[in-house]
Amino acid sequence: MLGQRKKAAANVRRPRKTRSRNRPVQGATRNARVLARPSPSMSVWLNRALILCGVCMVGAAATQAYLSLKVLPVQRITVTGELEHTQAQVVQDIVQPGLAGGFLSADLQQIRRQLEGLPWIYEASVRRRWPAALEINVVEERPIARWGSDGFLNHEGGVFRSGKLGDWSALPRLSGPVGSAPALMAKYQRLIEMLSPLGLSVEALTIDARGQVEAMLDGGMQLVLGQDDFLNRLHRFVLVYNRELQGRRPDIERVDLRYANGIAVAFRSTPPVAGL
Repeated sequence: MLGQRKKAAANVRRPRKTRSRNRPVQGATRNARVLARPSPSMSVWLNRALILCGVCMVGAAATQAYLSLKVLPVQRITVTGELEHTQAQVVQDIVQPGLAGGFLSADLQQIRRQLEGLPWIYEASVRRRWPAALEINVVEERPIARWGSDGFLNHEGGVFRSGKLGDWSALPRLSGPVGSAPALMAKYQRLIEMLSPLGLSVEALTIDARGQVEAMLDGGMQLVLGQDDFLNRLHRFVLVYNRELQGRRPDIERVDLRYANGIAVAFRSTPPVAGL
C-alpha cells in the first residue's frame, strides 16, 4: 500500500513539472509578440507618407482644375461706364483677340492698354469675374478745349484726336508748340476762374515758340499777357477792368499787359455815321 501511495504521489507531481517547463515557452511567445509590434519611428514615417500622398492628390486635382480654367473660353463681356463717343460693341471687338487663349490666359494689362489707346477713352479697367466673365469699365475723355486744328485737350492737358464728326465750335481753341499743352491748359483754367465773375469767357488761347501768351475773349477783346508774371498781369487786368473798362467793353479791341506798372488799351475806332 505504501509503495502504491508513493507512486501515486509521484504521478501527481509530474504534471507540475510539465507546466513549469511550459513557462519559458509562454514567455518567449510574449517576447515574440512585442518584437512584432512596429516601432514609433516606423509609425511616424508611415503617417508622413500618407500625408505626402494626400498632398500630391490635392495638388494634382488643383493643377487639373487650373488647366481646365485656363483654356475655358470667356463666355460674357460686360462693358460699363458713361459711353457717349465710344460704342460698347467697339470695345468688345478690341478685346476679343486678347481672349483667344482662354479665361486665365488673357493679359488684362495688355487689354487695358489697347482700350486706352482708343481716341475717346481716357481710362479703362479690366477684371475677371468667375467663372467665365470679363468686366470692363470705361471712363471717356472730357474735352475741355480744341487743340490746334484737329485735336482736343482733356482736363489734365492731355492731347487726343478723333475722326468723329461733331460740332465742337463751342469749345475754346488752344494752340502752341509740341509739349506746351499741359502748361497752356493750366493757364486757361486760371483765366476762366478769374474772368468768369466778370462775365468774360475765353474763346482762344495761344502760346508761341518764345512763350508769349495771348487770349481772345468773347466779343473780340484781345489780351496780350506776354511771357512772365502771368498771374500778376491777370490780377492787374481784373482790377482795371472793374474800375474803368467794364462800361466800355464793346469798344475794347486790345489790352496789352506787358508793362511793369500799367496796361495799354486800344479801342475800336467809331465807324462814321452814314450820310455825313
